[in-house]
Amino acid sequence: MKTKFAASVLSALLYAQGLLGFAALATVLLKDRAHASELTSGKDMPSGPSLLVVR
Repeated sequence: MKTKFAASVLSALLYAQGLLGFAALATVLLKDRAHASELTSGKDMPSGPSLLVVR
C-alpha cells in the first residue's frame, strides 16, 4: 500500500515538474518574441522629431 502511494506521489510530482518546465519554456519564448517585435517596431518609427514636439 505504501509503495503505491509513493509511486502516485512521485508521479504527481514529476507531472507538476513537467508542467512547470513547459510553462517556463513558453514564458522564455514569448518574452524573446515580444522583445524581438519591440526591436523591429522601433526601426519602423521615424527618427526625426515628431509633430507634437514641432508644433
